[in-house]
Amino acid sequence: MTDIRLEREFKASPDRLFDFVTQRTNVLQWFGYESFSFSDERMDLSKLGAWFVDMLSDEGNRFKISGQVTHVDRPKSVGFTWGWHDQDDNRGPESHVVFTVVETAAGARLIIDHRELDDGEVAANHEGGWTNALRRIGEALAV
Repeated sequence: MTDIRLEREFKASPDRLFDFVTQRTNVLQWFGYESFSFSDERMDLSKLGAWFVDMLSDEGNRFKISGQVTHVDRPKSVGFTWGWHDQDDNRGPESHVVFTVVETAAGARLIIDHRELDDGEVAANHEGGWTNALRRIGEALAV
């Protein structure tokens, strides 16, 4: 199993950053790649329970992810499980994600820990996805 950790500082209060990465209307602004559309979703990470997203790429490829929000400690951390679905909608191996928000002198730092990924290739793919998410969060918060 492989774990990854990414961090980025934002000029936002811990409350604002936490809400931005957990509340549905905000999550839909940064989750996935720009060319993806959401065909169905339940993306509220601010409360315990099931979440999922069904996305379509501009090439028409379907990507589905689902899990459970396992803990919420606003404005400090949220944890959730993560599992990709195959084309027959069978859920694959489960991994775990924790967003931690830490107050800094300039605002707040978001730490993303994605744990128990199958291998280095899967971890590298997720690192690319989370790097894109951090960039999009930064862009949206700067507006």
